[in-house]
Amino acid sequence: MLHELTLAGQASAIAATPTTDDLPRRIRGFATLGEALDYAAKGKRGFNFHDARATLVRAYTFTELRSDALSVAKKLIGAGIKPGDRIALIAETGPEFAAAFFGAIYAGAWPAPLPLPTSFGGREGYVEQIRNQLTSCDPHLVLTPGGLISMVAEAAQAVPAACVLDWEAVAALAESDAALPQAKPEDVAYLQYSSGSTRFPHGVAVTHHALLANLEGHAVGHDIRDDDRLVSWLPWYHDMGLVGCMLSPVANQMSTDYLATEDFARRPLSWLTLISRNEGHSLSYSPTFGYDICARRVSSQTDVAHKFDLSRWRIAGNGADMIRPDVMQHFVDAFAAAGFKASAFLPSYGLAEATLAVSITPVGQGIVTDLVDERLLAGEGHAEAPAADAKRPVRYRAFVNCGKVIPGHELEVRDEAGQPLPDRTIGRVFFKGPSVMAGYFRDEVSTAACLKDGWLDTGDMGYLVDGSIYIVGRAKDMIIINGKNHWPQDIEWAIEQLPGFKQGDIAAFSITQDNGEEAPAVLVQCRTSDADERAKLRDAIKAKVRSITGMTCVVELVPPRTLPRTSSGKLSRSKARTLYLSGQIQPFDIAA
Repeated sequence: MLHELTLAGQASAIAATPTTDDLPRRIRGFATLGEALDYAAKGKRGFNFHDARATLVRAYTFTELRSDALSVAKKLIGAGIKPGDRIALIAETGPEFAAAFFGAIYAGAWPAPLPLPTSFGGREGYVEQIRNQLTSCDPHLVLTPGGLISMVAEAAQAVPAACVLDWEAVAALAESDAALPQAKPEDVAYLQYSSGSTRFPHGVAVTHHALLANLEGHAVGHDIRDDDRLVSWLPWYHDMGLVGCMLSPVANQMSTDYLATEDFARRPLSWLTLISRNEGHSLSYSPTFGYDICARRVSSQTDVAHKFDLSRWRIAGNGADMIRPDVMQHFVDAFAAAGFKASAFLPSYGLAEATLAVSITPVGQGIVTDLVDERLLAGEGHAEAPAADAKRPVRYRAFVNCGKVIPGHELEVRDEAGQPLPDRTIGRVFFKGPSVMAGYFRDEVSTAACLKDGWLDTGDMGYLVDGSIYIVGRAKDMIIINGKNHWPQDIEWAIEQLPGFKQGDIAAFSITQDNGEEAPAVLVQCRTSDADERAKLRDAIKAKVRSITGMTCVVELVPPRTLPRTSSGKLSRSKARTLYLSGQIQPFDIAA
């Protein structure tokens, strides 16, 4: 199926695809994703795959990708695949997945990228997740790397009609002589499962038109330049990794350097090595935790100026979770000597149901925060700055400006009655425009619950200031105690200030006590085995949360690596709560 390359002893001889090209850049006017690849294949740019040490092991031009994808499309048609059939793909970062994804597109099928295993949950958890997602998308084929075929086949038993094949088996299929179908802009291009899609997954149906409208917004929002080159470690089953870092480079004809997500987890600084090598300008996105792990990993004894050159990192995108200004500042402090500029940070906001991007901040603006009086925020939902003549100490909350809505789209913040709210008033965020999903696959009830008159209820809470959106959290995560709103990330942040804890060690949520009253609870991963030390730690956590939030919370210490994660590695508060209440998470027994 794919062009073969013998790598032994040839790593240094492999030439990466060029950053610049004679092919004129085109960011709009494509009717379908296949048409976008047809155009990109006329040039010399493409994908470049690196190992954990940032060594180039495969350069894969868009020309090769198109050739392989057309071959896969003919094989799929020969195997009986018809337009609208679903093809589940385990999203391994590599040429096989890329060719299979675009092959499904050319065949008129709907590819549905699914996650690779993570270090969280083990085999049983992974099989359950894939089983649920396969049941949701009801595929005719499930394509997977050979090393995962036993687990994937076990999960696929829930869909008896599905055939499980590894990459080699796909390559051995015979090609059909039948003509390829001609896709239309309004046709569904693929199904996207969000990182939280585990127990009850929702397949987001994205049309060619919605995808290309969003990708045009990417290009405009990022002010794409001829010497830009993308660098990414994000997984291809996540909307930011798939849309922002695999499909966008094709539609915008941009060479990209990839580090597999699992390799980033082992050697995160290889990400910065790839950026340092770029002679043009680099674009690279990460959730907050990616910047955090790099800043933590670099030693105070490391000469970052000698080891890295981040001076040409033009856009350091932030997205996919709440943006933490303190973490971003830590990254700046760690890598300023290597030429990194704080102005390169580019916060954004998006979600799978909007294809990806909803809003993007202006290039070069960096992180802009809004300090809010927490009393007003929690009591009345107003995001007002603290009064200058305040007669008592005031707690602040810092929210990050996530920019203005992408071109051709609309954004509103509404109250519970659905009425638009004025600036600095917190409500539910609604989005409208061509990028909005067609709906959830085979789930009319859930689709109707979040789509009305073309407006998407994002499920997020935020407020506007002069057209810029500030996100304060997920509506479903809010903890309401005695009529006062509390965001779980505030409680988690308070505990992170204690020695020995880091982001991801704590999950905060509300529980109903025996007396029927709501109370905040936190699960905290504890690494000490001494019972007395655990008791002291629990008391210290209670005191810290009380000093910062004013709340008395239930504190449960749990073993390391207990808290559940989404497929992209983020903490899943809702799943942690479910597992705790069902008894599947067992805290340490600590004497009162």
